[in-house]
Amino acid sequence: MVDGEDEAAPDAGAVTGADADSPGGFGHVPVMLDRAVEILGPAIEKAGPGGEGAVYVDATLGLGGHSEHFLTIYPGLRLVGLDRDPDALAIAKSRLARFSDRADFVHTRYDGIAGALDSVGLGRSGSVHAILFDLGVSSMQLDEAERGFAYSKDAPLDMRMDPTTGITAADVLNTYGHGDLARILSTYGEERFAGKIASEIVRTRAKTPFRTSGELVELLYRTIPAATRRTGGHPAKRTFQALRVEVNAELDSLRAAIPAALDALAVGGRIAFMSYQSLEDKVVKQELTPRAKSRSPEGLPVELPGMGPELRILTRGAERATEDEIEANPRSAPVRLRAAERIARR
Repeated sequence: MVDGEDEAAPDAGAVTGADADSPGGFGHVPVMLDRAVEILGPAIEKAGPGGEGAVYVDATLGLGGHSEHFLTIYPGLRLVGLDRDPDALAIAKSRLARFSDRADFVHTRYDGIAGALDSVGLGRSGSVHAILFDLGVSSMQLDEAERGFAYSKDAPLDMRMDPTTGITAADVLNTYGHGDLARILSTYGEERFAGKIASEIVRTRAKTPFRTSGELVELLYRTIPAATRRTGGHPAKRTFQALRVEVNAELDSLRAAIPAALDALAVGGRIAFMSYQSLEDKVVKQELTPRAKSRSPEGLPVELPGMGPELRILTRGAERATEDEIEANPRSAPVRLRAAERIARR
């Protein structure tokens, strides 16, 4: 979950394009939809009238809310939609069935973008005009109790975005050493009581291995001081965020995905990232900022060939949702938007 946010206003995917309102009744409004069109639209329109010949990659397709809107307003646009969750992918395929002649769907994490593009015949660098990353866990995943993402529901401790592969949250709790547990809780959850919680996890699992979210929540209630529980929101939110990030390798995947996505982007193409917690936003900033700077030595009267900026940053810092949008869609409150345009290739 987002730092400082309660489960009622979950992070990232809880409001991703995956959850958009539509004639089919798929639920929530996509976050910053109008702003996403303002940012990515010019690159799509540059390819041709109605987006003819343009390729749009939704790197976090979810249930397809943002993609549905882009495909509707740009009748010539081609979509490549990626998602690691096979259930979400199946729903998105159904939702976007009327666009099937110009949509491809690939079951992969977003750091598999290069392979995904290659699989649909777009493997060359510079083949994509617009890319959107709407990060985090989706409300569909939160709402399915058996997935184990939500601390408000007692369920098996799974937390895998792709339930077909990888370790579960229970595996992490039952097998990681004290040091690794403390590091994960501190780094990914920014939990000030990380060491204390890790010690209690190790003591508890020696008697009975962890199986359900309710068992973990109970441990957190008895471990985190009462004064902190009264003022710091739900005591489980930071630990559940940390476990989810670890189980799904979210930050490592994002670090690998950004260079691959930028390599796929054509000159004049644009990319946007919607982050819902500070760790994601920090990774995005660290990857984009150096590419927007010249590498020529300071003091030279001209830019050296091949040493100029690769990107132009399109947002001033991290943009937030407007007050009107937050009022209409409270789940947009945590979002941080960064975007860039490719202006040259190195």
